[in-house]
Amino acid sequence: MTHVRPVRTRARRRAALLTAPISAAALMLAACGEDAGGDGGGGGDGGEAVDSVTIGWTPPDITGVFQTATNYFEQAAEEAGNHGIDVTVQSRSPATHTDYADQLAIVEDFITQQVDVIAISPADTQAILPAIQQANSAGIPVIIVNLLEELEGVEVATYIGFSNSEAAEVSGYAVLDYYGGPGVLGDGETVDPPEDGYLDIDWWRSVYVGADLGGVEANGVIIEGIAGSLFSNERNNGFNAAIEEASGVEILAQPIAADWNREMGTSAAEDFLSRFGPDQLDFIYASSNEMGMGAAAAASQRGRLDTSGGQSPPEEGRVAVFTNDVTPESVDMIREGRIVAETHHGFAEWGWLGTASAVRLACGSEVERLQDIRPRTVYEGNADMFYPDLELPEIDWDGIAAECGQ
Repeated sequence: MTHVRPVRTRARRRAALLTAPISAAALMLAACGEDAGGDGGGGGDGGEAVDSVTIGWTPPDITGVFQTATNYFEQAAEEAGNHGIDVTVQSRSPATHTDYADQLAIVEDFITQQVDVIAISPADTQAILPAIQQANSAGIPVIIVNLLEELEGVEVATYIGFSNSEAAEVSGYAVLDYYGGPGVLGDGETVDPPEDGYLDIDWWRSVYVGADLGGVEANGVIIEGIAGSLFSNERNNGFNAAIEEASGVEILAQPIAADWNREMGTSAAEDFLSRFGPDQLDFIYASSNEMGMGAAAAASQRGRLDTSGGQSPPEEGRVAVFTNDVTPESVDMIREGRIVAETHHGFAEWGWLGTASAVRLACGSEVERLQDIRPRTVYEGNADMFYPDLELPEIDWDGIAAECGQ
């Protein structure tokens, strides 16, 4: 991974905002033999020891996926507190996923409050740029979660996330698997999972190199997020890249945008289910699990939801749901057979690693620039690897506390 230079610590950032007369006063104190910087400590770039950190965290909404991330920001903050660092997480989100101006205003307010670090899951990657630029000017480190695609024209201390196109490609391979391809679903050739159980993009690509996909046949539709956004485009492209390997898989219509919203996902699914009968439609791919759970509800209401759990051949006349994200609620649906497969996006890891990274940045330490969550398939056979007992990366809080002068 690439490391970035340490960002200015809280003490140095605030010093940059002081007026010239105050700086001159400090120099006079030094001339008189006084230590203008105080005793200080081992934290950051040789500045004062850090025993408290405030993180401004703004997701694009507070639905299940982002609530999961928020919960783990707070759980990691508790761990930091157990090691002598008092971490406060201020969580604020726009009213809706498309209220870009509101998220911009939230970041501006965090800057005014002089929080130590700002963590953002951007509702829109272009609309958020002016806010990040303002944070850069104020010397406040910025963490971006939910993507690894780097933003141009701004300084981001670390990205915690995944390739959106690769995550959707993982979902596409799960569809091929269920409808006759090799893997862990349906009645195609069974391939043993890797030792770590991670059905990630590398594993799927290795399974499908040279695979015979002549018997893979299915018709499906796509429910996308916000049409034209980076997230929607990348996920559409990644999903299509996988399913295009099989000539027998057909997408029946243009995607319907549901703005990452469950109710809109239900409406989009109802539209598709009305247009395509039981002998026409085999699967719905929803590129977020709020939309996917809405689609499952719509198919269930019509008596058309595939509830096999993917461990047997597809049910004739039923519609299977595939989606992306993974939350405690959706993992329960996978266990119950109502979602065939879902790609894990690491919401828990965003918060868990996000708080640890924020503390290190506030103390002036280096962090990895790109922290890849490794999107991977969750299905009935491995659901217990995930919620409620998700295995999280180990964090060396003793080491971080030492970096902060504790």
